[in-house]
Amino acid sequence: MTQPDPRTTTVTVRVPAKVNVQLAVGGRRPDGFHDLANVFLAVGLYDSVSATPADSPRLTASGPDTARIPLDDTNLAARAARLLAERHGLEPRVHLHIAKDIPVAGGMAGGSADAAGALLACDTLWGTRTPHDELLALCAELGSDVPFSLAGGAALGRGRGERLTPLATGGVFHWVFAVADGGLSTPDVYRECDRLREAAGLGATQDSVPEPEPDEQLLGALRAGDSAALAATLRNDLQPAAVSLRPALADTLEAGTAAGALAAVVSGSGPTCAFLVKDPETATRTAQALLASGTCRTARPTTGPAPGATVV
Repeated sequence: MTQPDPRTTTVTVRVPAKVNVQLAVGGRRPDGFHDLANVFLAVGLYDSVSATPADSPRLTASGPDTARIPLDDTNLAARAARLLAERHGLEPRVHLHIAKDIPVAGGMAGGSADAAGALLACDTLWGTRTPHDELLALCAELGSDVPFSLAGGAALGRGRGERLTPLATGGVFHWVFAVADGGLSTPDVYRECDRLREAAGLGATQDSVPEPEPDEQLLGALRAGDSAALAATLRNDLQPAAVSLRPALADTLEAGTAAGALAAVVSGSGPTCAFLVKDPETATRTAQALLASGTCRTARPTTGPAPGATVV
C-alpha cells in the first residue's frame, strides 16, 4: 500500500463533544469496569485534528487548557494513529495537530473525540480506506466513548458504552455548558460512585446493582424533539459522585436552574455541567447568568445533535 505525496497533503477532521442525556451505571464488574446504558447526544462544540505527513510521529496542540494535554505516546490521538498504522502495516509517520475547543477533562469526551478524529484523518491521509465498521472496532479498542465520537448524532451505548445503536432525534435541542476550573478523573468518579453505593448499603458489584437499562420515556422525548419531556428524564448516575468530589458543582447546577434552564445535569463524569433550555434566547440568558454567578469559568451555548467526525 502506497502513501500519498507527502509534500503538500494535510487532512483535517472536525469532531464533536458529547453530553450524556442518560448515564445509567451498573455494578462493578470483575474486570473493574461497569456496564452502562449510555444515551449519547453529540453537541456543537468541536475539536479539529489535522494530519500531515512527517519523518517521525509528532503531536502538537493549540487552544484552551492544552498545557494539560500530554503530547507524548500516552495521548489517545497518538495511540489512534499508531493503532491504525499497525493494522495496515505502515509506519505512523504523521504530524498530528489538535486544535482544542472541547473542555479538557470536562466529561464531554474531548480526548475520545481527538482519538476518533486522528483515526479518520490518518485513514484519509494514508489512503487506507478502512471500512466504517472496522474503524468503529478500532475506536472501541481505544476507549469506551471513542466509537460515539466517530459516529455522532445520538446513540445508545451498551457494554462500557462502546456498543452503539443509533437513535432517532426529532428536532434540535438547545444547551448551555458551564465549564469548571480543573478537571475530574473518570476512574476517580467511578470509584467514588462505588464508594457512595457501598456507604448507602446498596452494594457496588453486579450482584447488587440492577442491570442498567435505557429510559423509554427519554428515548421517546429524543424521537419527538420534545425538550420539556427530555428535561424531565435527564439522568446521570455519576452525578452524586462528581458532586461529592467537587461540591461546588452543586452551586453551578443551582445557578443554571435558577436562570431558567429546563433541567441541569453533570455531563458524564464531570465537572462540566449541562443545562437543557427551551430556545436560543434562553440559552444566551442562562450562559450570561452562569458567568455572572461566579460558579464556573466559562459558559457555552450550543445545540445538538451534531454530526460525528467529518473531514473538512
